[in-house]
Amino acid sequence: MDVNGVVAGGFEPVRDAFARNFTALGDRGAAVAVYRDGHRVVDLWAGTKDVDGAEPWERGTAQIVRSATKGVAAAVLLLLHQRGELDLDAPVGAYWPEFKAAGKERTRVWQLLAHRAGVPALDTPLTPAQAADPALGAEAVAAQSPAWEPGTAHGYHAQTYSWLTGELVRRVTGGRTVGELIATDIAGPLAADVWLGLPAAASARAGRVGPVEPPVAPGALKTRPKRAVAEAYADPESLTRRAFAAITPAPDENDPGYRAAALPASNGIATADGLARFYASLIGEVDGGTRLFTPETMEAARTERSAGADRVLIAGTRFGLGYMLHSPASPLLTPASFGHPGRGGTLAFADPSTGIAFAYVTNGFRKTVTADPRAQALVAAVRETLTAP
Repeated sequence: MDVNGVVAGGFEPVRDAFARNFTALGDRGAAVAVYRDGHRVVDLWAGTKDVDGAEPWERGTAQIVRSATKGVAAAVLLLLHQRGELDLDAPVGAYWPEFKAAGKERTRVWQLLAHRAGVPALDTPLTPAQAADPALGAEAVAAQSPAWEPGTAHGYHAQTYSWLTGELVRRVTGGRTVGELIATDIAGPLAADVWLGLPAAASARAGRVGPVEPPVAPGALKTRPKRAVAEAYADPESLTRRAFAAITPAPDENDPGYRAAALPASNGIATADGLARFYASLIGEVDGGTRLFTPETMEAARTERSAGADRVLIAGTRFGLGYMLHSPASPLLTPASFGHPGRGGTLAFADPSTGIAFAYVTNGFRKTVTADPRAQALVAAVRETLTAP
């Protein structure tokens, strides 16, 4: 397998691991990017742009990154908080009165970000067309009775995170969307290829977004046997199944209409370099310039707000404010790391203790929710470079 791109001196193990992902782990098209102290040290790509095609992956090829979108969307809310426009401790209903229905009146803003809101599933799932309508999605989660008393437990809001965060941002900003704010306040200042609601012009310029494999049932988390998640997903009444099936049938992720929609939980489009550059800006200046988070906001983002048994993912998980934290179920680089995987393989995170920002993007989705072996092989190689004498 021909691997394209460059690595800085000392980071050669990342190139080796990336090549092994294709020869030993069946990757088809992928890219990995790493920044250290705000400067790019790894920029690699290989394989084909679409999962079943022959057109080569190029520098700048982008892919749908599924739930890795959540980490970028969370930054929008945290930037609003950083500017004094959003109080994380305020009741959601203070901004969005309709959300107070069905026993959710005391739900706090931070609980939405930490997956503690109690509404990971909908009694009546939305169709893909309905899900793409932000007003319908907002109405559905506002009317939904919680599965647990908000704030008393946590469970991954796999799909409903879209409408929870999206509507809150619209209410706070007077109608602006998460996708618009990503474009103007994150991607623009950073010159990063990250989109939520992919415009046709960006798709053409990027060259760029090839077909991916269809969605699959989530596979096992690292700390539990495969049977636990498989059985939960197979049971139509389980919270796991209902959370992932809040949009039914599953959207066609290769449909241009779906890519043009703006679902902060699931359909962001990005390059590996765009995601890594974004995460680098959360922990320091990028190329000596833009930094998105103040140190105080960074600490708030990665401070543990949820830990232990996850009522949806059937494993022990840890969350800060919109970000997964390092754990056996979702291993990152060090205990200081914060970021987000995308179901099927994508992984992106920042680690302030080492100055590392990392992103891996693939079109070859696998039956993984977290701890994808290809991403973990690359993280292990980064760790090796940092500990080498």
